[in-house]
Amino acid sequence: MTTTASTSDPVSPLTAPSPRIWNDPPSPATANELARRSLIGHLGIEFLEVGEDHLVARMPVDDRTRQPFGVLHGGASVALAETLASCAATFTVDPDEAICVGMEINANHLRPVTSGWVTGVARPIALGRRTQVWEIRITDGDGKLVCVSRCTMAVLATPASTRHPGSPT
Repeated sequence: MTTTASTSDPVSPLTAPSPRIWNDPPSPATANELARRSLIGHLGIEFLEVGEDHLVARMPVDDRTRQPFGVLHGGASVALAETLASCAATFTVDPDEAICVGMEINANHLRPVTSGWVTGVARPIALGRRTQVWEIRITDGDGKLVCVSRCTMAVLATPASTRHPGSPT
């Protein structure tokens, strides 16, 4: 089952479908609302799709995300990649028991982009109890690979002060 906020299908399966990985089925609309007043919203990042084993978002290539020479800033690509990994990792855990935070990210910038949109797809490489590793592939409007990133997430116990009311301590 795939939840989609867009009619285009930017995802091409890399392997056979994985088992469902999400704690609760996340919604692109909910993710977009939560992100609206943060760096994510400022950069224009939009969540598009939640699949069985992937999360998809896109980002405009415009004055907010280009470097002074007119091409997509590598830091903007990394922000898209870490946004996808962080949100995807968070969607896999019970928020009353765990939170996910970034430990490390790397990125290879493969092709310049000057306008339009880039689309990122995050898929898990490893979903452990204490760490998760995600691969994020970012493509341009023609489907050409722009950036490949890997992000390692730490899975930590939810601080008692942020647990939902009524949850065990």
